[in-house]
Amino acid sequence: MLSTVPTILSTGDCPFPALKSGFTPWDCSDFFSAAQSMGPAISGSVSDEPNQNQTNSNSGSDEPNQPVSVVDERKRRRMISNRESARRSRMRKQKHLENLRNQVSRLRIENRELNNRLRFVLYHCHHVRTDNDRLQSEYRMLRQKLSDIRQILLFKQLQQFSSAWPCNNVTIMSDQIPPLIT
Repeated sequence: MLSTVPTILSTGDCPFPALKSGFTPWDCSDFFSAAQSMGPAISGSVSDEPNQNQTNSNSGSDEPNQPVSVVDERKRRRMISNRESARRSRMRKQKHLENLRNQVSRLRIENRELNNRLRFVLYHCHHVRTDNDRLQSEYRMLRQKLSDIRQILLFKQLQQFSSAWPCNNVTIMSDQIPPLIT
Protein backbone atom coordinates (compact mmCIF):
# COMPACT_ATOMS: atom_id res chain seq x y z
CA MET A 1 0.00 0.00 0.00
CA LEU A 2 2.76 2.44 0.92
CA SER A 3 4.87 1.47 -2.05
CA THR A 4 2.21 2.74 -4.47
CA VAL A 5 2.20 6.24 -3.02
CA PRO A 6 5.62 7.35 -4.32
CA THR A 7 4.79 6.22 -7.87
CA ILE A 8 1.51 8.10 -7.82
CA LEU A 9 3.18 11.20 -6.47
CA SER A 10 6.07 11.09 -8.86
CA THR A 11 3.85 10.79 -11.92
CA GLY A 12 2.23 14.21 -11.54
CA ASP A 13 3.60 17.66 -11.09
CA CYS A 14 4.68 17.54 -7.43
CA PRO A 15 5.02 20.76 -5.37
CA PHE A 16 7.46 18.93 -3.04
CA PRO A 17 10.94 18.59 -4.51
CA ALA A 18 11.95 16.01 -1.92
CA LEU A 19 9.26 13.60 -3.10
CA LYS A 20 10.79 13.51 -6.59
CA SER A 21 13.95 12.02 -5.16
CA GLY A 22 12.06 9.07 -3.57
CA PHE A 23 11.29 10.33 -0.08
CA THR A 24 7.80 9.80 1.21
CA PRO A 25 6.01 12.14 3.66
CA TRP A 26 6.20 9.64 6.48
CA ASP A 27 9.97 9.16 6.08
CA CYS A 28 10.92 12.61 7.29
CA SER A 29 8.99 15.13 9.37
CA ASP A 30 10.86 18.11 7.82
CA PHE A 31 8.87 17.80 4.63
CA PHE A 32 5.55 18.24 6.41
CA SER A 33 6.22 21.91 7.00
CA ALA A 34 5.76 22.59 3.28
CA ALA A 35 2.51 20.60 3.21
CA GLN A 36 1.18 22.46 6.22
CA SER A 37 1.85 25.82 4.60
CA MET A 38 -0.54 24.81 1.81
CA GLY A 39 -3.20 23.83 4.38
CA PRO A 40 -3.85 20.50 5.97
CA ALA A 41 -5.80 17.91 4.03
CA ILE A 42 -7.34 16.50 7.22
CA SER A 43 -8.07 17.75 10.69
CA GLY A 44 -5.32 17.28 13.24
CA SER A 45 -7.82 16.71 16.07
CA VAL A 46 -9.04 13.33 17.16
CA SER A 47 -12.67 14.22 16.55
CA ASP A 48 -14.81 12.00 14.36
CA GLU A 49 -15.58 14.85 11.95
CA PRO A 50 -12.80 15.24 9.37
CA ASN A 51 -12.37 18.50 7.54
CA GLN A 52 -14.93 17.70 4.82
CA ASN A 53 -14.33 20.83 2.75
CA GLN A 54 -10.71 20.10 1.97
CA THR A 55 -11.06 16.36 1.44
CA ASN A 56 -14.09 16.90 -0.81
CA SER A 57 -12.22 19.51 -2.86
CA ASN A 58 -9.30 17.11 -3.23
CA SER A 59 -11.52 14.17 -4.15
CA GLY A 60 -12.54 15.73 -7.46
CA SER A 61 -9.04 16.48 -8.70
CA ASP A 62 -5.96 14.34 -9.22
CA GLU A 63 -3.67 16.32 -6.97
CA PRO A 64 -0.69 14.50 -5.49
CA ASN A 65 -1.94 15.24 -1.93
CA GLN A 66 -4.88 12.88 -2.35
CA PRO A 67 -3.00 9.56 -1.80
CA VAL A 68 -1.14 11.08 1.13
CA SER A 69 -4.39 12.27 2.68
CA VAL A 70 -5.93 8.78 2.18
CA VAL A 71 -2.96 7.22 3.95
CA ASP A 72 -3.10 9.88 6.64
CA GLU A 73 -6.84 9.34 6.98
CA ARG A 74 -6.27 5.60 7.39
CA LYS A 75 -3.55 6.27 9.96
CA ARG A 76 -5.83 8.68 11.80
CA ARG A 77 -8.72 6.20 11.78
CA ARG A 78 -6.42 3.42 12.96
CA MET A 79 -5.07 5.69 15.70
CA ILE A 80 -8.61 6.59 16.79
CA SER A 81 -9.59 2.92 16.67
CA ASN A 82 -6.53 1.97 18.70
CA ARG A 83 -7.27 4.68 21.26
CA GLU A 84 -10.88 3.50 21.57
CA SER A 85 -9.72 -0.08 21.86
CA ALA A 86 -7.20 0.88 24.55
CA ARG A 87 -9.89 2.89 26.36
CA ARG A 88 -12.27 -0.09 26.24
CA SER A 89 -9.46 -2.34 27.44
CA ARG A 90 -8.72 0.01 30.34
CA MET A 91 -12.42 0.14 31.18
CA ARG A 92 -12.64 -3.68 31.13
CA LYS A 93 -9.54 -3.92 33.29
CA GLN A 94 -10.93 -1.32 35.72
CA LYS A 95 -14.28 -3.13 35.85
CA HIS A 96 -12.52 -6.45 36.40
CA LEU A 97 -10.44 -4.94 39.21
CA GLU A 98 -13.57 -3.47 40.78
CA ASN A 99 -15.28 -6.86 40.55
CA LEU A 100 -12.26 -8.50 42.18
CA ARG A 101 -12.26 -5.88 44.96
CA ASN A 102 -15.97 -6.48 45.54
CA GLN A 103 -15.38 -10.23 45.59
CA VAL A 104 -12.52 -9.81 48.10
CA SER A 105 -14.78 -7.67 50.26
CA ARG A 106 -17.62 -10.22 50.09
CA LEU A 107 -15.25 -13.10 50.85
CA ARG A 108 -13.77 -11.24 53.82
CA ILE A 109 -17.24 -10.61 55.21
CA GLU A 110 -18.19 -14.24 54.63
CA ASN A 111 -14.94 -15.38 56.26
CA ARG A 112 -15.62 -13.15 59.27
CA GLU A 113 -19.16 -14.53 59.56
CA LEU A 114 -17.93 -18.12 59.29
CA ASN A 115 -15.29 -17.46 61.95
CA ASN A 116 -17.94 -16.03 64.24
CA ARG A 117 -20.18 -19.03 63.64
CA LEU A 118 -17.27 -21.38 64.29
CA ARG A 119 -16.49 -19.62 67.58
CA PHE A 120 -20.15 -19.81 68.53
CA VAL A 121 -20.32 -23.53 67.72
CA LEU A 122 -17.05 -24.24 69.55
CA TYR A 123 -18.27 -22.31 72.58
CA HIS A 124 -21.51 -24.28 72.65
CA CYS A 125 -19.68 -27.54 71.99
CA HIS A 126 -17.43 -26.84 74.98
CA HIS A 127 -20.48 -25.91 77.05
CA VAL A 128 -22.29 -29.12 76.01
CA ARG A 129 -19.22 -31.24 76.80
CA THR A 130 -18.93 -29.62 80.21
CA ASP A 131 -22.62 -30.26 80.88
CA ASN A 132 -22.28 -33.80 79.58
CA ASP A 133 -19.31 -34.50 81.87
CA ARG A 134 -21.20 -33.02 84.82
CA LEU A 135 -24.30 -35.10 84.02
CA GLN A 136 -22.28 -38.29 83.60
CA SER A 137 -20.61 -37.66 86.93
CA GLU A 138 -23.97 -36.98 88.53
CA TYR A 139 -25.35 -40.16 86.91
CA ARG A 140 -22.52 -42.26 88.35
CA MET A 141 -23.04 -40.67 91.77
CA LEU A 142 -26.82 -41.25 91.68
CA ARG A 143 -26.34 -44.79 90.46
CA GLN A 144 -23.97 -45.44 93.37
CA LYS A 145 -26.48 -43.90 95.81
CA LEU A 146 -29.24 -46.08 94.36
CA SER A 147 -27.08 -49.14 94.74
CA ASP A 148 -26.32 -48.18 98.36
CA ILE A 149 -30.02 -47.59 99.07
CA ARG A 150 -30.90 -51.00 97.59
CA GLN A 151 -28.29 -52.67 99.79
CA ILE A 152 -29.62 -50.90 102.86
CA LEU A 153 -33.19 -51.87 101.93
CA LEU A 154 -32.17 -55.47 101.39
CA PHE A 155 -30.38 -55.53 104.68
CA LYS A 156 -33.45 -54.08 106.47
CA GLN A 157 -35.73 -56.57 104.74
CA LEU A 158 -33.39 -59.33 105.71
CA GLN A 159 -33.46 -58.19 109.33
CA GLN A 160 -37.25 -58.04 109.31
CA PHE A 161 -37.48 -61.40 107.62
CA SER A 162 -35.05 -63.03 110.02
CA SER A 163 -36.82 -61.63 113.11
CA ALA A 164 -40.16 -62.96 111.83
CA TRP A 165 -38.98 -66.55 111.85
CA PRO A 166 -40.15 -68.63 114.85
CA CYS A 167 -36.86 -70.33 115.22
CA ASN A 168 -34.82 -67.24 115.62
CA ASN A 169 -32.49 -68.90 118.09
CA VAL A 170 -31.40 -71.61 115.71
CA THR A 171 -28.24 -70.74 113.90
CA ILE A 172 -28.66 -73.35 111.22
CA MET A 173 -31.85 -71.77 109.97
CA SER A 174 -30.31 -68.32 109.70
CA ASP A 175 -27.76 -69.64 107.27
CA GLN A 176 -30.47 -70.97 104.97
CA ILE A 177 -32.49 -67.79 104.39
CA PRO A 178 -34.01 -67.80 100.95
CA PRO A 179 -33.03 -64.89 98.69
CA LEU A 180 -35.41 -61.98 98.41
CA ILE A 181 -36.76 -60.76 95.15
CA THR A 182 -35.63 -57.28 94.41
